[in-house]
Amino acid sequence: MQSGAAAKPCHIPVLTKEVIKGLQAEAGGSYVDCTVGLGGHAVAIMESITPGGRLLGIDLDADALSICRNRLKKYGNSVTLVNDNYGNIEAICNKYHYKPVDGILFDLGVCSLQLDSVKRGFSFQSDAPLDMRFNSEEDIPTAADIINSYSERDLATIIKEYGEESHSRQIASLIVQNRPIYTTAELSKLIYTALRYRHGKINPATKTFMAFRIAVNRELDNLRTALEQVTRLLHVGGRLVVISYHSLEDRIVKQFIKRESTDCLCPPDVPVCHCGHAASLKIISKKVIKPSLSEIKKNPRSRSGKMRVAEQLR
Repeated sequence: MQSGAAAKPCHIPVLTKEVIKGLQAEAGGSYVDCTVGLGGHAVAIMESITPGGRLLGIDLDADALSICRNRLKKYGNSVTLVNDNYGNIEAICNKYHYKPVDGILFDLGVCSLQLDSVKRGFSFQSDAPLDMRFNSEEDIPTAADIINSYSERDLATIIKEYGEESHSRQIASLIVQNRPIYTTAELSKLIYTALRYRHGKINPATKTFMAFRIAVNRELDNLRTALEQVTRLLHVGGRLVVISYHSLEDRIVKQFIKRESTDCLCPPDVPVCHCGHAASLKIISKKVIKPSLSEIKKNPRSRSGKMRVAEQLR
């Protein structure tokens, strides 16, 4: 990583003021940034909780953590950065003595470093190997592995369910007919061919690339796993803040918060509660919080951001 990149991070955090307000970040508090990335939100949190506050930052991307560590070095031991999967949040918090905490943040977007890095293969705008792993050292199948080994049916399912691409079968069929496929340019060309007469407002490759990224990194499974742990980590009155950029992510977050803010989960036709479920969260943001028009103008990548806030009850 060039020193210039460390000195001038390219990522612009989304909904920063709203995040600080949602977390109720105050001096002396303890907070967890589950997707610390290049440290945009982390810097704002530390500015709000200093003196006496501390922050645990988690990220799978070692390159991003290197930049983040440089940005936050002035806070010394008040910041702990961990190269790990936020699906392991409870074990990480136990290991570093961050339990209970005053707030937990998830910013589920892909940072600019990842999108703009040619070697990662996240973007269809430059030719690169089809990797798409957040942690390039992690021993998991790459996008190329999935594309070249999965059945046509399974590929179509990934593209449809994770990318919400209505023409998933056409794309999957062309992929199988033209395998092996190893680069982003090769995949992009096939998608353009499949959708030649169906170009919309977004690049036709956007949904399929996103689908394979989600599949490679098991993003939705990790999100579900992490959310199930947060209510065991927050103080009473502690805040959960989640920013999502995809309807599937937002649906998972919305359903989780709704479930955990409900006392009984029994079917409506059951006269007496048998589930014994008690609400652990209170919904703070009744409506989803979105970036303002001025923020979107300054940072177009923020346009799809949706933020939800909940508070720990017990």
